[in-house]
Amino acid sequence: MSPPILELREVTKRFGPTIVADRFSLTVARGEFFTFLGPSGSGKSSLLRMVAGLERPDSGTIIIDGRDVTNVPAWERNLGMMFQSYAIFPHMTAAQNVGYGVKVRGLSGPQVEARTKEMLALVGLSGLAGRNATLLSGGEQQRVALARALAPEPRMLLLDEPLSALDEKIRRAMQAELKRIHVMTGTTFLYVTHDQEEALTMSDRIAVISGGRSVEIGEPERLFRRPRTRFVASFFRGSNILDARPGADGRLVIGGVEVSGINLPIPAGGVVHLAVRAENVHLTQPYPKDAFAIPGEITDAAFRGTVVDYALVLQDGQTLTATSTRHLAPGKRVEIRIDPGDLILLEDQEPRRRSVK
Repeated sequence: MSPPILELREVTKRFGPTIVADRFSLTVARGEFFTFLGPSGSGKSSLLRMVAGLERPDSGTIIIDGRDVTNVPAWERNLGMMFQSYAIFPHMTAAQNVGYGVKVRGLSGPQVEARTKEMLALVGLSGLAGRNATLLSGGEQQRVALARALAPEPRMLLLDEPLSALDEKIRRAMQAELKRIHVMTGTTFLYVTHDQEEALTMSDRIAVISGGRSVEIGEPERLFRRPRTRFVASFFRGSNILDARPGADGRLVIGGVEVSGINLPIPAGGVVHLAVRAENVHLTQPYPKDAFAIPGEITDAAFRGTVVDYALVLQDGQTLTATSTRHLAPGKRVEIRIDPGDLILLEDQEPRRRSVK
């Protein structure tokens, strides 16, 4: 395996009493689409800015392409950057914006022109090369910014929530476009977002961040379907977390009912936390084989187009959500069935942001 293109080693950063990066470490493989995902204020943009050289860590090491760049200025790191605001030049045409980055690198006029044409074609804007940037739509300006960032052939492209200002239809189209361009160019993408769908749609791997710490790192499907921690389970929409405790004869008490057939390494005594996806909570037949049943009541229903999300309350007062294509009335008492194989035993540990005096 080739060495990673990016290594963060014990990176720590404080803004006043708040630690936005807390001994943060990870590696990113060459050519990877790697995403920092987390809620607002989690520290993900601060980490990206330190990689870019726009902020300096208080301690720790940043290595890019085998070189320690912790104290190297941004302009010497050969990185591309896309911001939420696009930051394109309003007095220039689309082609002039794209060509600016390679022009300042000292390339000749014909080389700049050839590279500009290549990049505009890559993002599908060949026909708009001569149009002034102020006359472009938001999606077109975003493509110009992407082409400009890629034109100088950076070691990595850093993207700080670049799609957040676009409407949903254009945002979905640009997610597919970014993934296509990533595959075509082979450039390493380091992406920041708070949008779960963006991260799941585009990423090769995701680091879920909270309180300046990496809570879990993994492939999108594993994080979504089999989270290891309560934070990640609760972060992705559609996850339920149930409190359970050991019962008699190896059984487990869930929702006030003793159930059997659950093969999980559950310690004796105390409360454990289990996650289950809403789509794996079954209210109607056919039930999965060996599913156990617990009683509950539908308290609310939210129509979401192709499915309905049902809010349920269990005998012990716990709540959970079930996603179904069937239509059931609120107030109806139901038998909730869950396949034991769909239950995930979660770690108890929760990330906390540290403060310093």
